[in-house]
Amino acid sequence: MLRQVLLLVHLLGAVVWIGGMFFAYFCLRPAAAEVLDPPRRLPLWSATFARFLPYTAIAVVAMLASGLTVLLQTGLRLAPTGWHVMLTLGVVMMIIFGYVYGRLYPRLRDRCRAADWPAAAQALNRIRQLVAVNLVLGLCTVVAAISAR
Repeated sequence: MLRQVLLLVHLLGAVVWIGGMFFAYFCLRPAAAEVLDPPRRLPLWSATFARFLPYTAIAVVAMLASGLTVLLQTGLRLAPTGWHVMLTLGVVMMIIFGYVYGRLYPRLRDRCRAADWPAAAQALNRIRQLVAVNLVLGLCTVVAAISAR
């Protein structure tokens, strides 16, 4: 029963994180660019990240805790190769997320507050690039998870 709960927590974390990145990149980003000029679009992104990033941080911690628990219960030597790939990609994703949350998002937020639109746009563009990287890594992680069976 505990294993199923851990797997559910892990899966829900992935849904929040990868689903949120997909929505932001493929739905919100083009819509915001289509209908808002930078002085309105950039604060929208800042406000969106203010809500999304804390939920993602919870998902990241939940995924790390649940994944490591299942991995350690199984044993590193007995765990399928896909789990090791998933862990490696997940750690890389977490490092990227930490950089976005800890460095780039505060820069975007602060530049928006100062109405420094070129600098805010630069921060948002870097976030966009790293979200694209994490989205690809996240999809590769899902493939690794499926291949582990």
